[in-house]
Amino acid sequence: MKFLDQAKIYVRSGDGGAGAVSFLREKFVEFGGPNGGSGGRGGDVVIECVDGLNTLIDYRYQQHFKAKTGTHGMGKNRTGADGTDVVLRVPVGTQVFEDDNETLIADLTEVGQRVVLLSGGNGGFGNAHFKTSSNQAPRHANPGQVGTEKWIWLRLKLIADAGLVGLPNAGKSTFLAAVSAAKPKIADYPFTTLHPNLGVVSIGERDFVLADIPGLIEGASEGAGIGDRFLGHIERCGVLIHLIDGTQEDIKGAYTTIRGELEAYDERLIEKPEIVVLNKIDAIEPEALKEKLKVLKRVSKADVLTVSGVTGQGVDMVLYAVVGVLDAGKAEKAEAERRKIEPDWAP
Repeated sequence: MKFLDQAKIYVRSGDGGAGAVSFLREKFVEFGGPNGGSGGRGGDVVIECVDGLNTLIDYRYQQHFKAKTGTHGMGKNRTGADGTDVVLRVPVGTQVFEDDNETLIADLTEVGQRVVLLSGGNGGFGNAHFKTSSNQAPRHANPGQVGTEKWIWLRLKLIADAGLVGLPNAGKSTFLAAVSAAKPKIADYPFTTLHPNLGVVSIGERDFVLADIPGLIEGASEGAGIGDRFLGHIERCGVLIHLIDGTQEDIKGAYTTIRGELEAYDERLIEKPEIVVLNKIDAIEPEALKEKLKVLKRVSKADVLTVSGVTGQGVDMVLYAVVGVLDAGKAEKAEAERRKIEPDWAP
């Protein structure tokens, strides 16, 4: 299944059904009068967040979605049926934008969320609605209200607990394959990963979702390489695992390049908790490893973990560190919610 995280589609709500002009004509009924029914309401355009989807690929092959028109009213005061709604089913984490791709309409983060994007047109009144004491035989009815239409953008931002970031060939896909059942493509050339991969990681009695974000290079925020298209997926991660290829010479440059691109895309990304990891330690001499760790600690101003995605050395330490950060974040959020409900008492 192909991955697609952005799609532009056309949506249109249904027109309302027209009201009917009709008169009762039956034998033995002395006074008939108007009996035209009203038209049915046009269908709505609804977007719904469902389980079991992780891509917007369905919207590559169909871009036009139109709700049904309401049924016209009929004689004998029969109201037309409402038009059928059109329901757009999207994965968790989908955002809906106006045609300008900037104005946010809806952000769907939970399964079951439903948002009405466009309401259907109201049905027109039949001539029975216009009967009065002074106009007992109206010969006109309302047409149905016309539906509305527009182009919208669907943009998917994966909801993962942790995200893997780093330069191309830092070993992100290898790490993801080592800790989860995911099977990303792994090769020895840059930009092997061309779209994000998700994996469920189990450590101890805990599970969390890990996302492998395609490699960034210097200038990605300005469109270099595969650009910053996938940086949006990092926005929902609770913690970032920053992998640095230990076999390269410029360790400091590798770290600062990624941090610079994250800041250029959105300053809030560099405020996220970060776990710095030196990868591929199985291919580094002990003396060189000590020197590179010293450089990385100095530039990141944080503790640096070492790992080998190939041999599995140090992997559990990284995963337990992720769980610790996630638990701390949940505890902090719970405390903030408690303070909202139970504000600190003051005399």
